[in-house]
Amino acid sequence: MRRKLVELLAKKGIKDEAVLEAIGMIPRHYFLDGVFEAQAYEDKAFPIGAEQTISQPYTVAYQTVLLEVNRRDTVLEIGTGSGYQACVLAEIGARVFTVERQEKLYHFAKEMFDTLGYPQIRSYLRDGYKGLRELAPFDRILVTAAAPYIPKALLQQLKPGGVLVIPVGDESQTMMRIRHVPDKGFVKEELDTFRFVPFLKGINKQ
Repeated sequence: MRRKLVELLAKKGIKDEAVLEAIGMIPRHYFLDGVFEAQAYEDKAFPIGAEQTISQPYTVAYQTVLLEVNRRDTVLEIGTGSGYQACVLAEIGARVFTVERQEKLYHFAKEMFDTLGYPQIRSYLRDGYKGLRELAPFDRILVTAAAPYIPKALLQQLKPGGVLVIPVGDESQTMMRIRHVPDKGFVKEELDTFRFVPFLKGINKQ
């Protein structure tokens, strides 16, 4: 089923072999409620509780390709969710720092990282709008929720030469890639349209 999913993503335009190989390595059904397990390798999003979803595999692959991750890059992920995206980044060779505001999801994902053997993923229960200032700067920053604007704190935590990928908008979102170009500042690209759950402030301890 994983192989068929990878083949489908390739047909949809995902050409990065490292990204496809990473998705092929990860047991996506582990991240889903049992009621959805039989559909885990379809290219669909599913609810994971706390009014959040696990993104469809195409979206995960698309954002990961845009990041242009190199081995040993430090990647700040905003919105851990189920933890699936963080595992994809880790499989590529990134050192992942992932932030989640929903306590329930934070504990679920942290346990999943231990179960699947990803010691290079470090997770934090934090407000994603603030990033992780004490560990900045980062080579790459990925936001996995719909932002009404690009948080200044995240731009400030991006290394020169780094890349930030973030979906921006209300009803639907434009995927944006921002490069921190030395001597030029932040150079923005507007790409395809997606639909994500909202990027919210604060921490929800439930």
